[in-house]
Amino acid sequence: MDEEYDDGVGLGRRERDILALERRSFPGPGAKERAVREELGLAPVRYYQLLNALLDDPRALAHDPVTVNRLRRVRERRRGER
Repeated sequence: MDEEYDDGVGLGRRERDILALERRSFPGPGAKERAVREELGLAPVRYYQLLNALLDDPRALAHDPVTVNRLRRVRERRRGER
């Protein structure tokens, strides 16, 4: 089975890589988007779509609760500002 895809039990490689990238800090504007393109081979829009879906995935919460809960709080705060 290809590691990039979900095996039905845990997160696939791409999902784990997205969460790992979210744990990092970036030096300036555009650095994160450049890393998304170069390291994950994704357009930033697609990256954020996948990330948003991951935040609702219980497997992501089990894999990295600190990052997922932090991002959920940010998302909720932004929704409240709209």
